[in-house]
Amino acid sequence: MTTTPTPYGTPDAPRLAVRGEAHLEVDPEIARIGITVNARGTDRRDALNDLTRRNTTALDLIKSYGDTVEKLETGAFSITPELTKHGRAERVRAYHGRVHITAELTDFTALGELTTRLADLDLTRVEGPWWALRPDSPTHRRARQQAVREAVQRAREYAEALGTELAALVELADLDAENTPAHGYGAPVGAMRSIAYGGAADMPTEAAPLDLEPQRQHVYAQVNARFTMTPPRLDP
Repeated sequence: MTTTPTPYGTPDAPRLAVRGEAHLEVDPEIARIGITVNARGTDRRDALNDLTRRNTTALDLIKSYGDTVEKLETGAFSITPELTKHGRAERVRAYHGRVHITAELTDFTALGELTTRLADLDLTRVEGPWWALRPDSPTHRRARQQAVREAVQRAREYAEALGTELAALVELADLDAENTPAHGYGAPVGAMRSIAYGGAADMPTEAAPLDLEPQRQHVYAQVNARFTMTPPRLDP
């Protein structure tokens, strides 16, 4: 005859269910910025050549920071005609080019300098930074382990209140262990941008680097744990 497990235990092996939680607040490990390079011209080929030149300038500037840049990716690219009415017909008035770049940096001092220099480029828009921990950051492990230890400690305290002790672990369920900010990059701390459709005048000196204060990261972990206890003596 098959015995159906009793979800709430038995008088000989009472069960105890608890939740363990952890919350760590730590400094970010990486910062991500988005760069959009624009170009505009009345001729498609001229607009494309201009966009290629501006994109190369931005990429060379980012790459000049060496190992400080952990990841560099080119995203969406487009050349779009701007149409205008000319009598009953439409004709192309201009062509707009755009390419999007993302960069992840680990040196936040260099980040402030790089964002300022990028924002100083013509027809270039900079957004971010978004702060984050790496997916394999040891902080996530620390939070999970702390949540487990908290669950065990809580269960022991309940057992001690009954004058008994834990006997065995029956189940451990991971509920959540992730960085709170959406998309893993937190909320952007302001948006830095420089869009100069007419062409910027030559700057006598470079702009002062931005002083960026890293946004602290909040890491949460939760577990459900079930234990059996040695039967307590419940004196009347």
